Amino acid sequence: MTVFIILGVLFIALVVIVPLIERSKFRMSGEQMGTLGLWILPLLVIMVIIQLIMHYAN
Repeated sequence: MTVFIILGVLFIALVVIVPLIERSKFRMSGEQMGTLGLWILPLLVIMVIIQLIMHYAN
């Protein structure tokens, strides 16, 4: 039952957030997206490593 609640909340969030993002005037240049892309992957790797450490430490 909890899975269905989570999926429902995520679906509703997508239905609300996607149109808001499409209507906004916020645009990023290719240079800004490239810079942001350089940060995202290393941060995700760090996050996964921390989660693994926390999982196996308990």
